[in-house]
Amino acid sequence: VQLVESGGGVVQPGGSLRLSCVASGFIFSDERMSWVRQAPGMAPEWVSGINRRSTSSYYADSVKGRFTISRDIAKNTVHLQMNNLKVEDAAVYYCNAISDYDNYWGQGTQVTVSS
Repeated sequence: VQLVESGGGVVQPGGSLRLSCVASGFIFSDERMSWVRQAPGMAPEWVSGINRRSTSSYYADSVKGRFTISRDIAKNTVHLQMNNLKVEDAAVYYCNAISDYDNYWGQGTQVTVSS
């Protein structure tokens, strides 16, 4: 089982990044997918989630209207489009696949927002 995140980097406030998470080793369409972030010294924060069929997506209040989650079943990939980034969005972003039986995590990708 693998979840491999990519797309992190350094961006100025107001900028955009698109995170990707490629899944392998399990049935991607069976899992609900989420993004969770953790800033240094802080507890993990759930950011966004999407259901198995991509019919519903969910966002933390702190990112609502700025972030968009999507999934490509054919490519076993989930994306997080992040626009109008703020300094407080800086964190390591983790991809999470979860079902009634599974709970998988990626290694994380660093997002730095700095002028």
